[in-house]
Amino acid sequence: MSDFPSRDTILTALDQVPDPKSGQGLRKAGMVRGLAIGPGRIGFMLEVAPADADLYAPVRAAAEAALRALPGVEEARVVLTAEAGPGPGPSPRSTPAGRSAALSPQATAPARPAPVPQGRPEHVKRVLAVASGKGGVGKSTVAVNLACAFARLGLRAGLLDADIYGPSAPLMLGLHEAPVYGEDRKMQPAEAFGIKAMSIGLLVDADKAMVWRGPMASRALTQMLTGTRWGTETEPLDVLVVDLPPGTGDVHLELAQKTLLDGAVVVSTPQEMALVDARRAVAMFGKLQTPAPVLGIIENMSGFIAPGTDEPIPIFGRGGAKAEAERLGVPFLGEIPIDLSLREAGDAGRPLTATRPDSGTAQAFLKIARALA
Repeated sequence: MSDFPSRDTILTALDQVPDPKSGQGLRKAGMVRGLAIGPGRIGFMLEVAPADADLYAPVRAAAEAALRALPGVEEARVVLTAEAGPGPGPSPRSTPAGRSAALSPQATAPARPAPVPQGRPEHVKRVLAVASGKGGVGKSTVAVNLACAFARLGLRAGLLDADIYGPSAPLMLGLHEAPVYGEDRKMQPAEAFGIKAMSIGLLVDADKAMVWRGPMASRALTQMLTGTRWGTETEPLDVLVVDLPPGTGDVHLELAQKTLLDGAVVVSTPQEMALVDARRAVAMFGKLQTPAPVLGIIENMSGFIAPGTDEPIPIFGRGGAKAEAERLGVPFLGEIPIDLSLREAGDAGRPLTATRPDSGTAQAFLKIARALA
């Protein structure tokens, strides 16, 4: 798209939209965060204080209109996030030398307690987190197929891809279109294979790196969690599966502070290197201000099923996660093998549990879903 506007042109257009508090344009006021530019698409985050959410709702609409007026722009998305904390500009707790006052013994302040979640997203009955202590253990594959398994069991299921820096749901579910806003200004989730899904990968260009600090990632999660119309009063979502990023960090804490978690599932591979981090994930859910019950551990990549064979080859060992579950006193939910068809189905955007429910691996997911339903 040779006629697509440059970054400077886009920012200049946004400066024509005034910030109602400072009177400056949005760029000069420091309100344009996480600008993402892709083929025919532009998006950014507009961060404001909770008390200013209504004030900035028309600003979001004006910014989207300004972007859509640019040549070649087919889609414009401005995500309005309302979060407590310092706004744009220097932090009031920074020292003259630039060192954070939080690190200075002369300028310490008592930490505020983290907010206690008051409920689940509107029209969602249960929220189930899928976590792992480390990356590369197949957590997203488990989350996607688990959501599909719930749908196969007749539940109204949803999937929130909360892995902000490495979203996988769009690829694994074959989703490409950006979500649209309804009259209530909430995003309509995408639908595929009987589940409703939302991912940051649907809001920004797939080839763009999410170079965001922790607070921005946390606010993006909040927008997707509470700013999505997951269900209705007459057809509420039975279960929302949240695919968390690997590790234990800002996004995990943000989720725990924004919604009541009905439980968590920890995914690990059999070897000790992965189990060490799985222990940390289990411990994290017990240390939250509102602890979430760990409903069990799943052993993924529990042996390789070669084509034409039935007995798994224990490439990474086998049984390590089951032994760890027993040691920690949490349920062991089951084993998922290294299955070539599972990988191919995910790469093709056609989850195995949804498209080949009679396969052995899909049956393993369905068995786990029955235990959690």
